[in-house]
Amino acid sequence: MPSDPPPSVPPPTGLVGWATQNGGTTGGGGAPATTVSNASALTSALNATGAAVIRVSGTISCSGMLRVRSNKTILGNSGATIVGCGLNVSGDRNVIVRNLTFRDWNDDAINVQESATNVWIDHNTFSNGYDGAVDIKRGSDFVTVSWNRVFNHDKTMLLGHSDDNGAQDTGHLRVTYHHNWFDGSRQRNPRVRFGNPVHVYNNYYRANGGYGVASTENAGVLVEGNYFENVNDTYHLGEADSGPGRLVARNNHFVNSPAGQTGGSVASIPYSYQLDTASTVKSIVTGGAGAGRITV
Repeated sequence: MPSDPPPSVPPPTGLVGWATQNGGTTGGGGAPATTVSNASALTSALNATGAAVIRVSGTISCSGMLRVRSNKTILGNSGATIVGCGLNVSGDRNVIVRNLTFRDWNDDAINVQESATNVWIDHNTFSNGYDGAVDIKRGSDFVTVSWNRVFNHDKTMLLGHSDDNGAQDTGHLRVTYHHNWFDGSRQRNPRVRFGNPVHVYNNYYRANGGYGVASTENAGVLVEGNYFENVNDTYHLGEADSGPGRLVARNNHFVNSPAGQTGGSVASIPYSYQLDTASTVKSIVTGGAGAGRITV
């Protein structure tokens, strides 16, 4: 069961991490906002050419995956919820998704694939879906996943979809995961193939029944400044049939949780970031992660 969040504390809202690289991520920029409140309008707005700011209002029920084209900012108004379907950023670039609640999706909630670049997924809430909450694969790059909450869900965040896709993925799949609340989510928080460096910092892990982080297939993962509470398997090398990656862990905080498996070296982080003290991460993240914690 998910834990009850404490009263909201205004979190930082600026973009940090890999999505600041490669020219940065601005989404729809200053384009006029369009508000959508049904599946048809949402589908059309996401698939339109040109820059756009799309505001989601109310609860939208749909199925499958809705294609998101380049230069889009997708923002949830207060209480905005997408039920039954997910967003697919496939081969496009410069997309921002913020302040939405996703539940009961029948594929992935957010799928970033086919060399999509510069994507920022921030302050969303995910629960009770079929497959991944946020899956990033097939050569995609320059992505930041920040301040999201995942609960009542199994397969959380996959980075790299298969062991035999190294030709497309090597040199890509550079992702930052920071200040996310893995609230009892079972596994893949994240599960990483090939990407190096992948930066996992200042996340709060609570009672993850499977494992926290897995580095596989020669990936390089920096696990830094996280708070692990009641997690039996915090981080490790290899997973299932996937061979080991590399993992460097530093400055993490453990409560009823062991330090995990490390090995090898990881490429340096090219961007600047402010690292919170690990022992404070639980209060910071539970006070700020998820939809409804920011005004957009």
